[in-house]
Amino acid sequence: MSAIATLPTEMVRHDHVASRNAEQIALKVENLEAQYGRGCSACHELTGPEHSTNVCGQCGTVIACADVSFAVRAGRTLGIVGESGSGKTTVLRCLYGDLNPAGGTASLMTYEDGRANLFTASAQVRRRVRNFDMGMVYQHARDGLNLRISAGGNVAERLLAAEWRRVDQIRARAGHLLERMEIPRSRMDTPPSAFSGGMQQRVQIARALANGPAVVLLDEMTSGLDVSVQAGVLDLVLELQRTEGVAMVVVSHDLGVIRLLCERTMVMKNGRVVESGLTDQILEDPRHPYTQLLVSSVNA
Repeated sequence: MSAIATLPTEMVRHDHVASRNAEQIALKVENLEAQYGRGCSACHELTGPEHSTNVCGQCGTVIACADVSFAVRAGRTLGIVGESGSGKTTVLRCLYGDLNPAGGTASLMTYEDGRANLFTASAQVRRRVRNFDMGMVYQHARDGLNLRISAGGNVAERLLAAEWRRVDQIRARAGHLLERMEIPRSRMDTPPSAFSGGMQQRVQIARALANGPAVVLLDEMTSGLDVSVQAGVLDLVLELQRTEGVAMVVVSHDLGVIRLLCERTMVMKNGRVVESGLTDQILEDPRHPYTQLLVSSVNA
């Protein structure tokens, strides 16, 4: 049985938080690349912001992202912004193992002390990292939840994957997390299909946090939600950032969400990073013409 499963419910996360140095890099990515197609020698030269496309004109390969590098410290949040098709969601899906990257490295402080490349690890190791060390909140609940089983069952799936075996501990942990997401225990046996969009996102967050991950990835988590519901979800994420010591990567088209949640921001266009830095600097004094266009379109 996993050591984490033997801890009292209220101690599962605090034990991990205490061991995390706020100055430690939780996640580091270097030269990440992902593509759809066989590729050719001209792909990099014929794609990118300067060509206003990520489709290679010679072989038709889509360079979903290329030369993407960043680091996130424990307890900090990085935002990724850009238009549809810019590659921001691809970055998250590569990190979580939903897609296989074509190149690059990724390291986690909780896996081999950050010395090993996750992208070249075995399938077994990637599953273990996915189950223990990372969490993912998808834009659409159908991608992150099993809508046919209960809310508590969705959290339990993560715990079972991480070798929890005692039903009473699993149920207690699931109930505790759902309550933290402001979902009453009386509804933990209700399937998410009966919940509102905002409640489904809360269940996803509870599921993502089940095993005390070092890193949580959030993909357009407030897209399609009413403004009042968005505010509640964002408040929860801010609280988690303060109390859980989790590093987060947030993808959003909403610059208001990025300003609220993220200390640093990375701007992507046509699969490339065109600007990165402190969020306030990016949004108040953007340097790249594309970033200027994004900011001005919001302020107009």
